[in-house]
Amino acid sequence: MHIPRFYSLFLPALMLAALLTGCRGAKLSEADAQYARGEYYDASTTYRKVYNKLTKREERPLRGEVAFKMGECYRRLNMSARASAAFQNALRYNYPDSMALFYLAQAQHAEGKYAQAIKSYEEFLAKKPKFRLAEDGIRGCRTALRLRENPTRYIVRNAKLFNSRRADFCPQFLGADFDQLFFTSSTEKATGTKKSEITGTKQCDVFFSKLDEAGNWQRPEPVEGELNTEFDEGVTSFSPDGTTMYLARARREPNSGTSVEIYTSQRSEAKWSAPVKYEITADTLSAYGDPAVSADGTYLYFSSDMPGGYGGKDIWRINLKERVGTLENLGDVINTAGDERFPYIRTDSIMYFSSTGHPGLGGLDIFKATKTPSGGWNVENMGVPINSAGDDFGITFGRGESGFFSSNRNDARGYDHIYSFVKPDLKITISGYVLDKDEEPVPNAVIRIVGNDGSNQKAVGKDDGTFQFNLQRGVKYVMMAGAKGYLNGKQEFESDTLEQDAEYGVDFILAAMHKPQVVENIFYDFDKATLRPESKKALDEMAQMLKDNPNVAIEMASHTDRKGSDKYNEGLSQRRAQSVVDYLVAAGVERERLQPHGYGESRPKTVTKRIARLYPQFKEGDVLNEDFINTLSPEDQQAADQINRRTEFQVLTVEF
Repeated sequence: MHIPRFYSLFLPALMLAALLTGCRGAKLSEADAQYARGEYYDASTTYRKVYNKLTKREERPLRGEVAFKMGECYRRLNMSARASAAFQNALRYNYPDSMALFYLAQAQHAEGKYAQAIKSYEEFLAKKPKFRLAEDGIRGCRTALRLRENPTRYIVRNAKLFNSRRADFCPQFLGADFDQLFFTSSTEKATGTKKSEITGTKQCDVFFSKLDEAGNWQRPEPVEGELNTEFDEGVTSFSPDGTTMYLARARREPNSGTSVEIYTSQRSEAKWSAPVKYEITADTLSAYGDPAVSADGTYLYFSSDMPGGYGGKDIWRINLKERVGTLENLGDVINTAGDERFPYIRTDSIMYFSSTGHPGLGGLDIFKATKTPSGGWNVENMGVPINSAGDDFGITFGRGESGFFSSNRNDARGYDHIYSFVKPDLKITISGYVLDKDEEPVPNAVIRIVGNDGSNQKAVGKDDGTFQFNLQRGVKYVMMAGAKGYLNGKQEFESDTLEQDAEYGVDFILAAMHKPQVVENIFYDFDKATLRPESKKALDEMAQMLKDNPNVAIEMASHTDRKGSDKYNEGLSQRRAQSVVDYLVAAGVERERLQPHGYGESRPKTVTKRIARLYPQFKEGDVLNEDFINTLSPEDQQAADQINRRTEFQVLTVEF
C-alpha cells in the first residue's frame, strides 16, 4: 500500500489548496482540507459521501470533479481498481483536466490491464503530445507483456509468518549472519490506538524476527527499546557493524501536510535508543526517506524530492564520514521523470531500487543497477515473478540469490506484504564415457576441465568409464582425459548462456599405446595413394592428438586387402602411409615423430568387439586372413576386404 510507506512518499503540504471549495458545501470543503493535509484515507471517505449526494443533473460537473479527487486519493493509497473506477467516472462526467485520462492509464497499468492502459495512454498523448511519462507508460506496458511471457527462474512465495492483516513492508537483514530480519508494519500490534488519517490503519512500527537454532523464523515482535512511538517509524537500514539503525520517520504537524525525515537509533545489547534526526541539508521543505547504507558504510543513499532532481522522487547519496559538500544525485540513468525509491546497496557495484519511471509491469518495479567499467550504470528490470502489476519494492538479499521483498500484489485493499524469493542454482552438467577405440571402457581415467572463468576441476572416471562435472553457463571449457597406457584426449566446448538447466554429453576415445589403432575415415583414390578430401577431418583430428601428446612417436601403417600381388600391395600401402605422414607434417607435426610403413596384406585384422557390433556376421576373435575369407559368401568377402583395408598407427615411444 502506498501510504504506509509514507516515509518516502513525501506527501505535499497543502498541495490542493487552490482547489478548496468551501462555498459548495461544508463536506466538500472538509474533504478538500483533508486531501490538502495528505489525509487520503479520510478524504476518500468524505469525497465518497459527497459524491453519493450529488444526484441532480445540474450537479454533474461537480460530480466529475469529486470523482477525480476521489480517484486521486485512491491513486495515492494505491488502490488501483478503485482509482480506475473513479477516474472513469470523472471522464464520464466530462471532467476537463486531461490528467484524469493519464491517471486512468496508470491505474489500468497497475491492474495489469496492459492493452487498455496503452489505449488510454495513446488517447492522452493525442491531447497532450510528447508527455514523457505517458510515452514511458506505453513502453512499460509493452515491456510488461514481454517480461510476462519470459519469466525468470526466481521462485517467489508469500512469507506468511511475517504478514499481518494490515501492511508489512521493507524487510532488511541485520548483519552478515542473516539471522535477524527487520521490517515495518501497521499491524494492530503497533504502538498506540489512534488510526492514521492518511491510511485508515494504525501508525507503523518497526518489527523484527530471529532464526532459531533449527533455522526457523520466529514470530515477529516489536523492536525493544525507545524506537517505536505513536508516530510512524519504518524503512530501516543498518551500519555494517549493526550498531546504528537509519530509519525514516513521519513529520506530522497540526493543520499541515505530512513529510518525512531520516533518523538514527543506536543499539545497546538488544534495545534501540530513541531516534535522533539526521541532518542531510538545511532544506526543511523537502522530504528525505528510504535510507540505505552502502555495503562498506561510507555512503547513505536515500530518496528525496529536493530541488536539482529529474522529477518526482530521486535517489541521492551523501558521504557519512565527510558529509559537507558530498551530496550528489545518482544521475539520469538511475533517476527519471517518475519516482525512484527504496535503494538497496548490495555491493560496491550492484544497487537495487524501485521505480515508476523506468519501463515496467505497473506501479513500482524492482530494478538492478550494475556499475559499468566507465563508472556509469546498466539498469535492468528484475522481471517476473519478482515484479508484478502492483508495487514491488524494498528488496533485501541474504545468502546467494535469496532474500525478501515487499509487494501489494493480489491485495484488493492495496496493503503491502512481505514475500520471499530464491533463485535455484542452475543444474548444468557434462557427462560421458572414456573409451578406447574398440569402445571398451577405460577405467580410472583422469579427466580435467578448465574454464575461462578460472574454474579448474578434476575427476577420476568410474570402472565403466563414466564421469560427470557441474558447470556454469556461458563459459568456454577445455577438457583433457588421460589414463595409463593411453594417449591423452582433448575436447573443447562452450556452455549455453540461457537461464535454464542443461545437460551436455561428450565422450573421449583414447588411443591405446600397446596395440595398433585404426584411424577411421581415411580414404584414397582407387588403386592410388592420393588422399581424398573427405579424409581431412580425420587427419586433422589425428594431428591435434599428436600435438596434445608431444612426447609420442608413432608408426604410421597402411594395410591392403588380399587382392593383387604381395609386392604390389606392399608398395601401394607404403605410398599411402607416406601420404598420411606428409599430411601430418604439413599440419605441424615433426617428421621425426612419424615412421611410415606399408604392410600390404600381411597383417589381416582380428575382429574386435566393436567390429563384431558393426558386422554381426563376424564374431569377436575371427582373423580375417585369406583362408578364412575364402569360406565366406561373396557379400561377406567384400565386407572382410573392406575391414582389412585400413590405416593404423602404433605408439613407438613416449619419450620423444
